[in-house]
Amino acid sequence: MANIQGRQFSELTNSSTNSISMENSADAYIAPSLKDEGDLKNDEYPIEQCDESSSQIEIPKKPASAYLSVCIMCLMVAFGGFINGWDIGTIGGFVAQTDFIKRFGSLNSDGEPYLSKVRTGLLVAIFNVGCAIGSVTLGRVGDVYGRRLGLIMATVIFVAGVVIQIASTDKWYQYFIGRIIAGIGMGVIAVLSPMLISEVSPKHLRGAMVSCFQLMITFGIFLGNCCNYGTKTYDNSIQWRVGLGMQFAWCLFMVGAMLFVPESPRFLVEKGKIEEAKRSIARSNKVSVDDPSTIAEVEIVQAAVEAERAAGQAGWKELFQTSNKVFQRVIMGIAVLGLQQLTGANYFFYYGATVFNAVGLEDSFQTTIIFGVVNFASTFVALYVVDKFGRRRCLLWGAAAMTCCMVVFATVGVTSLYPNGKDQASEKWAGNVMIVFSCLFIFCFATTWAPIPFVIISESFPLRVKAKGMALGTVSNQMWNFCIGFFTPFITGAIDFYYGYVFMGCLVFAYFYVFFFVPETKGLQLEDVNIMWEEGVLPWKSNSWVPPSKRDDDYDVDALANDDQPMFKKMFGSK
Repeated sequence: MANIQGRQFSELTNSSTNSISMENSADAYIAPSLKDEGDLKNDEYPIEQCDESSSQIEIPKKPASAYLSVCIMCLMVAFGGFINGWDIGTIGGFVAQTDFIKRFGSLNSDGEPYLSKVRTGLLVAIFNVGCAIGSVTLGRVGDVYGRRLGLIMATVIFVAGVVIQIASTDKWYQYFIGRIIAGIGMGVIAVLSPMLISEVSPKHLRGAMVSCFQLMITFGIFLGNCCNYGTKTYDNSIQWRVGLGMQFAWCLFMVGAMLFVPESPRFLVEKGKIEEAKRSIARSNKVSVDDPSTIAEVEIVQAAVEAERAAGQAGWKELFQTSNKVFQRVIMGIAVLGLQQLTGANYFFYYGATVFNAVGLEDSFQTTIIFGVVNFASTFVALYVVDKFGRRRCLLWGAAAMTCCMVVFATVGVTSLYPNGKDQASEKWAGNVMIVFSCLFIFCFATTWAPIPFVIISESFPLRVKAKGMALGTVSNQMWNFCIGFFTPFITGAIDFYYGYVFMGCLVFAYFYVFFFVPETKGLQLEDVNIMWEEGVLPWKSNSWVPPSKRDDDYDVDALANDDQPMFKKMFGSK
């Protein structure tokens, strides 16, 4: 890292004559001049530029061991993902438990209790609808009360939903209502957890730290599966009430953890708490409060906050502005988080029991544990690759690899698993092949498309519309999750393993979408990501983009916003 030097931002072109100046003990800081409020609303957020003679003040990188406390703090914030994963891991077992079916199911013609496909789909997937509602209606509590207090409030809402569920005795709609309320709380957590992590983590660790949210989801799924396996031998409500009751402990830990993590420095600056913002940045980056790099980082955030404040309060209509590329980012967030579900990962979890049955493993609880182990262990790889190779390259390679796995899985399932019909014996070799490619698919998913969409959406939006933009992405994710969870039993009943070809088509589309519409954001400050979007950098050239503070005289902004290359060179050149 270069030694710390003074930093001065130059005024924007066509700006007014007024500028905002701030001074500290080290340097004098000049914030960029602001356009008139009307111009800002209808044009773009100001882009800060550095004077050519100045050098950027960087927060120095420390040895990896120095960030242990930072990683622990981010894991504590990401624990909201564990609560989500525990719900996912347990609800799938609940609907197979005899006591749960007896209480909330219906009686068939023989007087035996059962859960219909519709009721099962509603009890499981309505949680995702609640998440979508919560992310849109309450996602902004983090802007009003702070990210930490917002997460505490969301956890309390989730607990209220769990209370309603665990108090249910024989009315399925009571359990259904509890699932919706718990989902509302989880929807807020799904927005605020990645947001807070992205705002407090050092930029060179941001991808890995945000990926911890997905890591905790997979950990929660795995332990939830283990809980179901441990309670399946009981014949009363212990089968499912123990799993639900454990949520109280997890939520209590989540609330307690929020007392020990730093608040978002961007929120603190927005509320005028500059000294607290300095302490937050210093704590997260392992530097002193008075370090010039800490002061410079706060000044960068102040400049962005002042610029966005001058533009007035953001409304939902601002998400449709194209001049500052916000609308393009909204579409990208909706698409990437939607495609995360359309990769077909849940299809493997749904069909896993069928494939394992074909090779003699008939206990569905053991099946879910096997997939849970692969899913959880693979996510550790994501913590490394997301910052090593970048978001964009990982998504491209992940989509390509999952396409190959899906082709093999679906083709073997269609042609070879039951050559003489499902009422006849299965081919064991075909089942073994499908198990191998199921695990390979889950590995590829867990290392790329599972965590990285959360990283991208947490980095892409300017502060003033961040909560709203992330909320819409979460809605897309949860609604596709609901659709797949609810309709998969009906679709697979009609077309069987051919369903895999549907997801294969989605994966091919995902590859091309990422190539043409998702830029690389690895190693950039959040404010620099906003500048890159506003400059209209082509995604396949985004690896070459340089922040204004590091540019030399030969840097050509227009070259990254235009491309006359033939299509095949775009596709097979630099990613």
